Amino acid sequence: MAEGLDAPEIGPAVRQTRSSRNLTLDQLARASGVSKSMLSQIERGQANPTFAVLWSITRALGIEIADLTSSEQSFDYKSIIALTRHIGVPQTRSEDGLCKLSILNPPQMAGQLEWYDITLEPGGVLDSPAHARGAFEHLSTVEGSLEVTSGLDTQVLNQGEIARYPADIPHRIANISNMRARGVLVLIYT
Repeated sequence: MAEGLDAPEIGPAVRQTRSSRNLTLDQLARASGVSKSMLSQIERGQANPTFAVLWSITRALGIEIADLTSSEQSFDYKSIIALTRHIGVPQTRSEDGLCKLSILNPPQMAGQLEWYDITLEPGGVLDSPAHARGAFEHLSTVEGSLEVTSGLDTQVLNQGEIARYPADIPHRIANISNMRARGVLVLIYT
């Protein structure tokens, strides 16, 4: 680091943002995949997070890394509307790049009720191991068609159709067409 430049104090900004969203350390740990002890150390300024850790934390909080380092945060903590800009919506992609999931639920709902905007390119497959006992998925096809398998049962959903199926057994969603397919997936834990 260049002499005379102080590192930004990220810990207090993480704590302030987490508190403004009424999240506990446990909830942020589950949503971000960063351990509770590491989050606590970061918030107290006892640990300097790596870029990957910061990325996970900011995705879970729905903010940008720059929001933690700037003196003027880009969102209003007093607003009753929790707004996540398009660029701040957490997303994940399959290794082959054919499947994209945008996480639409607030982080504090993870493990209870989760919903995703999913896009599958032709040939894209989302293979899922069994979720927690009693988990159930609801898939609505918004564009194109999708093939859903839960256990040994397989169904094809066309645009506008909805499938509801157990997700506490291995299951998968596949685009077997030659066009992009998109849907909204809701995962309910009972």
